[in-house]
Amino acid sequence: MRVTTRLRELLAGPDLVVAPGAYDALSARLIARAGFPAVYMTGFGTAASVLGQPDVGLLTMSEMVSRAAALAAVVGDLPLIADADTGYGNPINVRRTIREYERAGVAAVHIEDQVWPKKCGHMEGKQVIPLNEMVQKIHAAVDARQDPDFVIIARTDANAVHGFEDALQRGQAYHEAGADVVFIEAPRSIAELKAIAQTFPNAPLLFNWAESGKTPLLTLNEIQTLGYKLVIFPVSMLFAATYAMLSLLDVLKQGQTPTPFAEHMVTFSQFTDQIGLPEIQALERRYGVNE
Repeated sequence: MRVTTRLRELLAGPDLVVAPGAYDALSARLIARAGFPAVYMTGFGTAASVLGQPDVGLLTMSEMVSRAAALAAVVGDLPLIADADTGYGNPINVRRTIREYERAGVAAVHIEDQVWPKKCGHMEGKQVIPLNEMVQKIHAAVDARQDPDFVIIARTDANAVHGFEDALQRGQAYHEAGADVVFIEAPRSIAELKAIAQTFPNAPLLFNWAESGKTPLLTLNEIQTLGYKLVIFPVSMLFAATYAMLSLLDVLKQGQTPTPFAEHMVTFSQFTDQIGLPEIQALERRYGVNE
């Protein structure tokens, strides 16, 4: 089964689809090995891991697609949902963006209606393009996909710019233009989350679970009960890894070795097991390598 078809089956099924956010191939492999149904490629985390800089539109389409291809290769038959920012230009650029992400092995992308260069959805100072311009981008994305099961997620950041009613209007227009999933970024209250679900009773909805962001942090049961179908955790693994690295660096700065920190680390063999060394060794034996 194609990963695109698998994702559509998940979205049509009874369960909430939980997709932790991967920022590199290692984090994607860990998510896949942990048994999640899908993996999310975070643009915020990709900017941090590739450039060591914030998510403010510094990465190019080619850089994002290259990272997406690496993650898709690692997760195998799991659907990879990828951040495609604004589509990297006008509707003509969006057509190429969709084709490139498809060729990379991605099952779905979300594109947003911000002005380029964009900002992380939970940052201040965002701007959005006119509604009709984004509608044409959605049309272009739908027309460009080669696989009819490739999932197009339309994100609007209008809530922080023009207000909640405009965000709802945009979400409706994008869904009518052919977007498969609606993503209203950064709702600020339970009331707004409920209103989104009531406005889109027949469209799969995405919940963006972002620590320290603007949206209330609900339980998975609460998210599903509200009517959302897909929940992504774009920064959870990134923030956890950063906290651990900062803690270890603090130990080293105090003139100690990592020994006191060992209980918070995997061992060499545990790590190599996670990244697939046993499979490589099995192939070496099969092909007589190093004999």
